Amino acid sequence: MTRSHTKQIHVGGVAVGGGAPVSVQSMCNTPTADADATLAQIRALAAAGCDIIRVAVPDAAAADAMARICAESPIPVVADIHFDYRLALRCAACGVAKIRINPGNIGGAERVRAVAEACAARGIPIRIGINAGSLEKRLLEKYGAPTAQALAESAADHAEMLERFGFSDICLSLKASSVPLTLAAYRLAAQRFPYPLHLGVTEAGTLRQGTVQSAMGIGALLLEGIGDTIRVSLTADPIEEVRTGIAILKAAGARAEGAKVVSCPTCGRTQIDLIAAANEVERRLQGCTRSITVAVMGCVVNGPGEAREADYGLAGGRGEAALFRKGTIVRKVPEAGMVDALMALIQEDEQGT
Repeated sequence: MTRSHTKQIHVGGVAVGGGAPVSVQSMCNTPTADADATLAQIRALAAAGCDIIRVAVPDAAAADAMARICAESPIPVVADIHFDYRLALRCAACGVAKIRINPGNIGGAERVRAVAEACAARGIPIRIGINAGSLEKRLLEKYGAPTAQALAESAADHAEMLERFGFSDICLSLKASSVPLTLAAYRLAAQRFPYPLHLGVTEAGTLRQGTVQSAMGIGALLLEGIGDTIRVSLTADPIEEVRTGIAILKAAGARAEGAKVVSCPTCGRTQIDLIAAANEVERRLQGCTRSITVAVMGCVVNGPGEAREADYGLAGGRGEAALFRKGTIVRKVPEAGMVDALMALIQEDEQGT
């Protein structure tokens, strides 16, 4: 994958763009005014691998909680603002790492100027969030529908508004629920703008459908070198967004750290509970930071041979499994303890390094 070079911004301690690693974002679904609940969710998301977290700031009560949330969060916090520019000013003053706005819905030029100046004074970048479902009436009339050109023109208009006030620490997103439209819009943006791009397919759906939509949209763009930070939008626990985002980055070759689990499909040769074993291995490796590939294979046909590139693996037999390292069988173990034995093998090498 060849990354397109973009301007680099800093969201707290996380660099975005300019060749920095692609970061994973999510958004809290707790009431932001409940700082305890919001911080608990942020900590869980950070433990799952989230790099940047966004919270909604719809009212003064939410804004009041932001100082504590920002101070205690283990990862940078983004304030999501709509309509009321005063909430953006309050968040800028209390330590947020980034503000997400649509400059067109917070009022006139002077209000946009006030937000830009407050952010510039504190080194806070602004993400301009363009959404196919909320395009300006003028653009809908001009293009007849939400098109890639309409999304790009909206982004240009809003970016120029900030640029007029000398502000350029900008990140852009151009999201749609349609994967083809999302792809077309981001491709135009990559050609047109120097700013880092926040990738996502909006309203992607439930865990299964949303994962497919996001993998198609985000993954395709990453493989083209487009994108600097991602958020997978799922109607599910936000932790699933983070896990899915990390999996997409690994599949696209944009993230190497952490364990990758490969497993074969079941067939008539399978003589172990392969599905349960693969799921258990994946679960137990979620916190692994080593860059390793672990194979869970159903039989000796698809075992050390087809998975010879894996660092570790197991291949099932009748009531037993062969453990292998780098394509070489190490030993055979009973099926009942094969996952424990595989994890012990991995742990042995980790302790030996």
